[in-house]
Amino acid sequence: MVIFTASLSKYADPLMNLMDPSGICTMRLFREHCTYINGVYTKDMSKIGRDMKDAMILDNSPSAYMLQPECAVPIISWYDNPNDR
Repeated sequence: MVIFTASLSKYADPLMNLMDPSGICTMRLFREHCTYINGVYTKDMSKIGRDMKDAMILDNSPSAYMLQPECAVPIISWYDNPNDR
C-alpha cells in the first residue's frame, strides 16, 4: 500500500507512523512528490510505479486526482467530528 498526501512530510509522517505502526505501507509520498499545476498540488499516480489498473486514490479534492480521474474514489471532507467512529 502507498500513502500519497499533499501534506508536508514533516506534518504527515508522524501521523502515518501512528496510523501504520506495523509498516504495512511500503511507500509514502508527500507534497514534494506532487505535481504543481495551475496553482494546485495534484497527485500524479504514475509516480508510484504501479499499474494504474491496480491503483485507487481516495481524496476529497478533485484537483488531487485530476491526472488519473479513472482511479479516483471521491470522498467527502472530514472536519473534527468528535462523534465520528
